[in-house]
Amino acid sequence: MGGLRTWALDGPSQHPRAVIISVVQCILVRPGPPLHGQVTAGGAKNSVLKLMAATLLAEGTHVLENVPNITDVDTMAEVLEALGCRVERLDGQRLSIDVPADEDLIPEAPYELVEKIRASIVVLGPLLARCGRARVSLPGGDDFGSRPIDIHVTGLTKMGGTFATHHGYVEAEAEDPSGRLVGAHLVLEYPSHTATDNLLMAAALAKGTTVIENAAREPEVADLASLLCAMGASVTGVGTSRIVVEGADRLQPTTHRVIPDRVVVATYALAPALAGGEVTITDGRPEHMEMLLAKLTAIGLDVSFGPEGLRVAAAGRTRAVDIATLPYPGVATDYKPFLVTALAVADGVSIVSENLFEGRFRYVDELRRMGADIRTEGHHAVVRGVERLSGAPVKAPDIRAGAALVLAGLAADGETLVSGVEHIERGYDDLVGTLASLGADVTWQ
Repeated sequence: MGGLRTWALDGPSQHPRAVIISVVQCILVRPGPPLHGQVTAGGAKNSVLKLMAATLLAEGTHVLENVPNITDVDTMAEVLEALGCRVERLDGQRLSIDVPADEDLIPEAPYELVEKIRASIVVLGPLLARCGRARVSLPGGDDFGSRPIDIHVTGLTKMGGTFATHHGYVEAEAEDPSGRLVGAHLVLEYPSHTATDNLLMAAALAKGTTVIENAAREPEVADLASLLCAMGASVTGVGTSRIVVEGADRLQPTTHRVIPDRVVVATYALAPALAGGEVTITDGRPEHMEMLLAKLTAIGLDVSFGPEGLRVAAAGRTRAVDIATLPYPGVATDYKPFLVTALAVADGVSIVSENLFEGRFRYVDELRRMGADIRTEGHHAVVRGVERLSGAPVKAPDIRAGAALVLAGLAADGETLVSGVEHIERGYDDLVGTLASLGADVTWQ
């Protein structure tokens, strides 16, 4: 693996803490035989980070199952530890989170941790709801465009929070004399996944009823709602654009299994488009990615679902298709790097439109280094497929683009050396080993 994860003892309390010791720098990819075999995607990064934050709502020991062994989970664990929690990895991809009593919970998330992952902003809602105050550093994460937290703050303000920004921190307090947030009718300017999660968690401990209109509909939102309901909250309307939450006076800890990662499923599902062959993803859930699977069929891949899982096979060179990213259930922006890479070797000309984030074509320059014929203008890319790419040194700019560059190496003559692997390890539990298990010539270098 790219980094050796160990558990260190943290100071006088002998508190286990995840640390990463970097031992390799690059991923080497060479052309190989068509892929063949079964893989497992594992737990969803975009779900487990929010579930970890949600545990802040209830004192006691929570257990999350199907937790991926990725660095973003380790970073979020450090965030929770800074707030006073005790986090421990257990056998069988389980994570134990021991949340302290109110008086021992520290409602401040420090910059040096929050700046590593943007998803850490979701501690804001739970801390404000539980403690009546919160101080959270403005978030960092992948560098692909501006993603302000205005929607989060607007919603929490309507629920009785007051906000100020000082020295790079968002500082919030609940106005109500009880120190609790108050249910409200919220209309989101945009169906933001992360904002929906933050407001959903805050509403679970707010007084009264909260209605979230234009809510995000992603499966990960439903996963969070399932956890909150198991903790004692009342959440209805999940999967629609209108979510209703009846706030509880108190929540209790629980055990919850994280849903599979549909973006990792998409990664392995598109691998045959680059390398040929067939791949079965045992925990792939077609109902979570219907639009993507329609696009895979449109480019000429054979897609089926049976007892063994989601099977995707290539029957020759794929063909061009136009793609536009949209909020769920549309094609997710996280899928786009894999789709653009696949279209780079498809027969014909494709137009890909990015409707969600600015600056998310930054990996295209790396694909061009490998011989891809891609022209970008604003939110659009014109992709003229070539028969083969050419191996070259490339650098991963973010998690999904990094994985896409590894896939590109499968369709390239010669050697492709992918650096910036620290991005890939934020979201993939052993991408190299998994592709190698399918027969790909992919190794750590």
